[in-house]
Amino acid sequence: MARYRESVCRFCRRETTKLFLKGDRCFTDKCSVERRNYPPGQHGQSRAKHTDYGVQLREKQKVRRIYGILEKQFRNYVHLAEKRKGVTGENLLQLLESRLDNMVYRMGFAASRSEARQLVNHGHFLVNGRRVDVASFRTKAGMVIEVDEKSRTINSIEESLKTVTRRGIPAWVEVDVSNFKGVIKALPAREDLPPTIREQLIVEFYSK
Repeated sequence: MARYRESVCRFCRRETTKLFLKGDRCFTDKCSVERRNYPPGQHGQSRAKHTDYGVQLREKQKVRRIYGILEKQFRNYVHLAEKRKGVTGENLLQLLESRLDNMVYRMGFAASRSEARQLVNHGHFLVNGRRVDVASFRTKAGMVIEVDEKSRTINSIEESLKTVTRRGIPAWVEVDVSNFKGVIKALPAREDLPPTIREQLIVEFYSK
């Protein structure tokens, strides 16, 4: 699988908004968007006029980078969302939110989605009592996610749980910090997700 090894702060600067890719750093004055709120590169500070296509592309790239998904997989999520009943854009966001690595991040067991993905891939989490090491595993309402008993002393998990109050735990999950366990009460509705995401632009991008 392809891996991006450069600074992810460039992504936030490119989209000129915080994507929260570096955990607690994003909440401090060290955040690159706070210091240099313009796109990286030689022409980053020049004014750019975006076409409709350019606006749609930037929104697609922003969401793809938030969830840390490569283009082919992201496109597959869009096609799957189109096949489901309901609003395609909302279906897409619900599919992205239902990923196991995202749920681990939402519950506060990891400081970022990339950290959550690594922890899942290394087999540190159980879903309904069974070990799952696939980050894209699709979770459902009622599922119980917990840290494996042997993994509860991992420093990154302990530190993340201590600081999770800074970003907050969504109302649609319930977390028992003392037992390293969380329950998905329901998949999020559109109003539970950030209004800054304009999913309709993504649907329009792929409909061409």
